[in-house]
Amino acid sequence: MQHSISQTTYASNGSVTPATMYRPAAARGALPAVIVVHGAWGPDAHIRDVADRIASAGYIALVPDLYAHGDGRPTELAADRVDALRRFADSLPPGGLADPEVRAHALAAMPETERARVEQSLAAVRSNMDAPDPFVAHLRGAVAHLSDHPDCNGQIGALGFSMGARLIGLLACDEHALRAGVIFYGAPPPVDRVRAIASPLLGVYGGKDGRVTASVPAFAEAMEAAGKRFDHHVYPGAPHGFFNDTRPRYRVRSARDAWARTLGFLVEHLG
Repeated sequence: MQHSISQTTYASNGSVTPATMYRPAAARGALPAVIVVHGAWGPDAHIRDVADRIASAGYIALVPDLYAHGDGRPTELAADRVDALRRFADSLPPGGLADPEVRAHALAAMPETERARVEQSLAAVRSNMDAPDPFVAHLRGAVAHLSDHPDCNGQIGALGFSMGARLIGLLACDEHALRAGVIFYGAPPPVDRVRAIASPLLGVYGGKDGRVTASVPAFAEAMEAAGKRFDHHVYPGAPHGFFNDTRPRYRVRSARDAWARTLGFLVEHLG
């Protein structure tokens, strides 16, 4: 399907966030929209491909670059630096980036300058993960931008991966204009914030992603007790990041089923 792809910016959190907008070129009139929220690697080729798939399904897709606002990205989060960090992560065994011993051993084998750059970028990514409120504010700005956009009919959902999926859970706690949220292997929001959630949520998780998936049952129980909609599915044997077909963790059967669930969920809640 042919898409029109345009660069835009929107006001958020006292600054300006750049974003890419995808729209199915043959569609007429206002359409529902989906905010595609990147993970730690930024709006890379995988995220752009997901946005393309969303547009092929008949939605506007908006992809904010949460690492860039105002004057652009900080040096340690420049695209080439984040890509180098991703390559380093891919060189480690599953879960290695989060394992201090495994990570330190791999870093020690790198040239000093390269090691320092990777450590700086990793620290910057973790800092954003530890203090997500500014990112949530940028996503609320994206919702406001779409709400006022003539191409959007006001039905707005969000889809995110890992760090981005965690942000969607937090966004759902704060933004009542959100109509649906899809969480791909992202930590759910704290159970004490469940009553603030207004939108239905879909979560897809990997059975081998214990660090994230272990928190899902308590969240699901809290959502049910509060009368909130939370559909979720755990894929046995699938690791964190199983949907990303640009990385070694890709699991085709789990990814295929998860995408079918995603499209069905969006049709149900965005019309």
